[in-house]
Amino acid sequence: MSVPTTQKAVIIEGDKAVVKTDVSVPELKEGTALVKVEAVAGNPTDWKHIAYKIGPEGSILGCDIAGTVVKLGPNASTDLKVGDTGFGFVHGASQTDPKNGAFAEYARVYPPLFYKSNLTHSTADEISEGPVKNFESAASLPVSLTTAGVSLCHHLGSKMEWHPSTPQHTHPLLIWGGATAVGQQLIQVAKHINAYTKIVTVASKKHEKLLKSYGADDVFDYHDAGVIEQIKSKYPNLQHVIDAVGSEDSIPEAYKVTADSLPATLLEVVPMTIESIPEEIRKDNVKIDITLLYRASGQEILLGATRFPASPEYHEATVKFVKFINPHLNNGDIHHMNIKVFSNGLDDVPALTEGIKEGKNKNVKYVARL
Repeated sequence: MSVPTTQKAVIIEGDKAVVKTDVSVPELKEGTALVKVEAVAGNPTDWKHIAYKIGPEGSILGCDIAGTVVKLGPNASTDLKVGDTGFGFVHGASQTDPKNGAFAEYARVYPPLFYKSNLTHSTADEISEGPVKNFESAASLPVSLTTAGVSLCHHLGSKMEWHPSTPQHTHPLLIWGGATAVGQQLIQVAKHINAYTKIVTVASKKHEKLLKSYGADDVFDYHDAGVIEQIKSKYPNLQHVIDAVGSEDSIPEAYKVTADSLPATLLEVVPMTIESIPEEIRKDNVKIDITLLYRASGQEILLGATRFPASPEYHEATVKFVKFINPHLNNGDIHHMNIKVFSNGLDDVPALTEGIKEGKNKNVKYVARL
């Protein structure tokens, strides 16, 4: 099919997300592919790129896409061909690549990081959690699922083995925020690769049934005033804790439940540091690590004034995880979360993004159908 030179896209204009109709279609680079976008999903990182002045003026927002491959760049992976459907992520509102983002009619992707799946459109306004069957449900997964996989397999040292007979680690994992998009994927992947002796999570009790169906063994309610004490009493030596909420409020709470003497790691899904931990609760045995999916490009990343050096290891681990999990996605073994579909395409994206900023998307993924 012929590809236009301009398109509709959602860009940063001042302190807002604005829809424009005369935005350039991104040019293909070596080893990349162009996707006609069929559905997009919103993430907190989208509004943060606006509010915290991370994204450049005029840059295209958005990270999660599902769509159809329409063009291949020079030396693009032979595993992907024109007409293939699937889903993937891009670094929207990037300082180094501002003309490529998910919230557009076309987006550039790197084939080894693109999940292939046979997809068509859903007509539903709400889609319950379940296997990926359409563009709308597929768009909800790239960032959260891939972050979960890299967290477990790259940062925390789990192997990509499907249902090994014995737990890979001889201790439990605790996920703070099990009902978040990343949390739900962490539980599922950790269970399927039998990564830990137990999967413990902190979430609202109303999600207990769902999270246990995914593989959680124990669910603690963060609403309980004594939740930290409850966790420490039952699991005093947590060596791996993941904060899937990623807020100034959640990081100290997740830090508190880590082991007090054994070597422990608190993994953050946003750039947080020890400076976010009150001095009086800091422990010498706990390392704070950060996973940043943008590093999957293998290139140097700029987030505001912070520079993250290129990480070929992160890139390689992400490529391996996508290849490993893709068939299990297509088999229906990995479920997406509940979805609310916005039916006016990119025109709905500014309101969708603002809704996420205001916290209206509790335990539901916002997706726009193009």
